[in-house]
Amino acid sequence: MVDATLGMAGHAAAFLERFPALTLVGIDRDSSALSIARERLARFSERIHLVHAVYDELAVVLEELGFPAVAGILFDLGVSSLQLDQADRGFAYSKDAPLDMRMDGNTALTAERVLAEYSEAELRRIFYQYGEEKLAPRFARRIVEVRSTEPLRSSTQLVALIDAATPNAVRRAGHPAKRVFQALRIEVNQELVALERAIPQAIDALDVGGRILVLSYQSLEDRIVKQAFAAGSASSAPPGLPVELPEHRPILKLLVRGAEQASESEREANPRSAPVRLRAAERIRRAA
Repeated sequence: MVDATLGMAGHAAAFLERFPALTLVGIDRDSSALSIARERLARFSERIHLVHAVYDELAVVLEELGFPAVAGILFDLGVSSLQLDQADRGFAYSKDAPLDMRMDGNTALTAERVLAEYSEAELRRIFYQYGEEKLAPRFARRIVEVRSTEPLRSSTQLVALIDAATPNAVRRAGHPAKRVFQALRIEVNQELVALERAIPQAIDALDVGGRILVLSYQSLEDRIVKQAFAAGSASSAPPGLPVELPEHRPILKLLVRGAEQASESEREANPRSAPVRLRAAERIRRAA
């Protein structure tokens, strides 16, 4: 199976313990996470292949490893607990840190560069598109005004700017910086672009009877997964065709009705599970 978002290998360890004959391919773009995972999974060293890559490289990774098809694929999307808890990475708006937000420290684009170099229109676009932020024009305009006299280098600076630019009359539940930080993180790491490429690759990689499971933490991710699963589980026959030909039959069977959420007891035990949306599907035939 493939753990496409290996992180600190909590899921991977559970799968390897549960299935003694399992070979696992773990993919992560974060070198720090891979180091932790490699140590945690050392006792399974003969059954694991850990790869430094982004999940939209899944097809290439499997080809290079010589696996034509797999029995299962897991995506646990968004920012990891490791990244949130390492304050110096700049992912958390509640902690003062440099505006980095890179999941892979080897890439060039940081949140600081986005804030310093993007035009007002580009900032407005990413806040709208990736943060679903209604105050995107106000925030983008204020960032451009402030950076002309003072570079934005820390999360504390950005949080203070957003807080000051948010009218009391329109404050909503949650911190006003939450959506802006989400948008910046997605832009820096090109998360949605990668996900749009990765899900079709993952479906293609599944053997018949193989399963794909995706945990999403915000609506933009979940929408991409939902649409891909819906397309795979629907007939591709043209409207009005009297008989559905075999090549038009669905290739996926949905295993979860809609999107499943964490139970109340799980949310109490693990608050970070509260926003999760789980979708799962099974490959029921090869494509024509």
